[in-house]
Amino acid sequence: MSAVSILIVTLVGYVIGAISFAVIIARSQGVDIFTVGSGNPGATNVKRALGKKWGNLTFALDALKGFVAAGWPLLAYGGDDRLAVIGLIAAILGHSFSIFLKFRGGKGVATAIGGLLALMWPVLLIGLAFWLVTFYTSKVVALASVLFALSLPVSAYFLYFRPDPRDPRFYLGIVLAIFIVVRHRSNIVRMFSGKENRF
Repeated sequence: MSAVSILIVTLVGYVIGAISFAVIIARSQGVDIFTVGSGNPGATNVKRALGKKWGNLTFALDALKGFVAAGWPLLAYGGDDRLAVIGLIAAILGHSFSIFLKFRGGKGVATAIGGLLALMWPVLLIGLAFWLVTFYTSKVVALASVLFALSLPVSAYFLYFRPDPRDPRFYLGIVLAIFIVVRHRSNIVRMFSGKENRF
């Protein structure tokens, strides 16, 4: 893993992540996503503003960003998990702090899901189980997303770290959990005050 390969993977991942499909799709329907709902340029807000079809499309495209950013280094660099992890983190940062949106962006959950599909699908399945159970019992997307995030390092610990402490995927789980929870801090405050939106 050379410095040049790290730089290339980081730049490509960031640019891929920085493409905001929420903004593109909302504008195609004559909507400024920053002025409706929560104002967040993500799939959940698109679904609230434009309906299920456009929200699901935004989610799928955001997930595809993470899948591509993590997947192409695996193909190009002989299955190097470390570069794939770097590519995914760069894509999530690009999604959340897009240079095309004056460093604004979404919360990174969908992009993380796409990358997890490429890197550690069993951890993703466990996380999605937490998400689905939480969402369908509470109808609160933010709570489901936070519990999804917190499940990642726990399952990655048992599946990857215990067999091999050098495996970078456990550390990826920690980074994703911290990042997603921090990005949802305003939602967490609203949940504790009983003001968080429900579906």
